[in-house]
Amino acid sequence: MTDLDLAAVRAFVTAVDEGQFGYAAAVLGLTQQAVSKRIAKLEGQLGVSLFDRTSSGSVISAAGKRVLPHARSLLETAADTVVAAQPETRPLRIAVQNEREAAADLVRYYVDRHLEADIELVIGTAFRSGRDALLNGRVDATFARPHGGPRRLPSGIGIVAALVDPWHLLVGTKHPLAGRPAVTPADIVPYPSWAPGASVPSEWADYYRDWAEFSGITILTGREPGGEPERENDRARGLFGKSGVLDRIAASDSLSMFATAGLHLPWHPHIRRLPVLDPTPAYPYALLWSTADPHPALPDLIDHVRQNYSADILADCWIPEPDRTIFQP
Repeated sequence: MTDLDLAAVRAFVTAVDEGQFGYAAAVLGLTQQAVSKRIAKLEGQLGVSLFDRTSSGSVISAAGKRVLPHARSLLETAADTVVAAQPETRPLRIAVQNEREAAADLVRYYVDRHLEADIELVIGTAFRSGRDALLNGRVDATFARPHGGPRRLPSGIGIVAALVDPWHLLVGTKHPLAGRPAVTPADIVPYPSWAPGASVPSEWADYYRDWAEFSGITILTGREPGGEPERENDRARGLFGKSGVLDRIAASDSLSMFATAGLHLPWHPHIRRLPVLDPTPAYPYALLWSTADPHPALPDLIDHVRQNYSADILADCWIPEPDRTIFQP
């Protein structure tokens, strides 16, 4: 069986498409003589004339018309073979816990400055964290706290500090602290704070526990403050929409809630957002990824995160001691 020369096949198809050997030569970046030689070689391999030579030029022959669709198919198959040999191209899947949080803004900032980046954001829930998505292989990377939670990170997980997001205290206008420009942990101690979602075992629930132990602030969890734990379908049933939670805080003269400075919450006329000082609790986000066969687009993102980490924010902040080894320069 004769092994056909793909360059010769391509010269034949291009000559047919362009109508003249000279035009085909220009498309292929060859001389007209080179195109003629390649077509002559293919004719020799096939044992037929692919063109009828006339006084006005060359026109495809009857044999050439029979060969043409197969020649096109051969070139398409060759192109598909080259594509199949390349690494799989798919979006870089990155998990964040909330589309309104600072980590999601970090990804958007990166994409705005790397227009070639193909990134798919995967949003977690209290019951399906970004760390779980990474460990289960559903995403390539996640922005999350690296310590705490019911599942410790195994070996083979890359970690780089991404950002620390200071906490604010949210109170209603009836709350005794509402008129303050800022508050300290000692100011908050007499008043309980509600942490919706922290009844579910997670790295952020452990953060709340550590903060409560450090500060002496009472942290209430549950579907109702201090009530039974959340259920996975609560949010689907509309029980824990952001507006409903804010309404509950706004109506109370004692209840408060912590929220990171980078969290975009719905505007509420009766909610006041107060900075927390001396110290400022801050939530630590790291970029986590599997070091086994990482996505080809990950190195650029890792470099971006590493270069833009603002460690200076930590100067007056509190974070749990285990996180300091990663976030403290």
